[in-house]
Amino acid sequence: MLTVLVDTDSGNLHSAAKAFQRMAEETDAGLVLVSGRAEDVARADRIVLPGDGAFPACRQALDAKEGLFEAVTDVVTRRGRPFLGICVGMQMMATWGHENRGTPGLDWIAGEVVRIRPSDPGLKVPHMGWNDLVIDHPHAVLAGLQTGDHAYFVHSYQFHVADPAQRLAHVDYAGDVTAIIGRDNIVGTQFHPEKSQAAGLRLIANFLNWRP
Repeated sequence: MLTVLVDTDSGNLHSAAKAFQRMAEETDAGLVLVSGRAEDVARADRIVLPGDGAFPACRQALDAKEGLFEAVTDVVTRRGRPFLGICVGMQMMATWGHENRGTPGLDWIAGEVVRIRPSDPGLKVPHMGWNDLVIDHPHAVLAGLQTGDHAYFVHSYQFHVADPAQRLAHVDYAGDVTAIIGRDNIVGTQFHPEKSQAAGLRLIANFLNWRP
């Protein structure tokens, strides 16, 4: 089994790669490869799309590498291989993003990415640091996780999901903020599982052994 972390040159993947490699070894889930090459993505059994920075820049980076967007789309939407988007990688699954300028997303999960606006003006944006997950719907990648588990967030924009059934978990930041989304063979986390200690490592292990 091969899991490919898609490298779009949009951030440092070192910590994510280490976490996925560790859990792949512990759960006998095969090889983990960091690559921005379409031919590597095309042979992947699972795909992880991390993302840091602004929505438009991450989308542009995915489109910029020859054949990469097409390979990701083929593996995920036509062949139905498991997909995990992390942070902006999750946001790019939306229909539309509104960071800096309007930018079309992948439209895999209907919804829009909009700026976080806490009802408490004393709360700062970005939403940065630890927050407690609230599980909305059970899912295989959430096995062993429960409401109250901690996850690490760094973001100024959030995913408003059109279908509430596709929001698997949220956190409270003077208002609901989407934390995990999913349907069929695709899931996404707004937080960084590789930085979320036990809960994050458990989610990574679950994903690596997930059979949608």
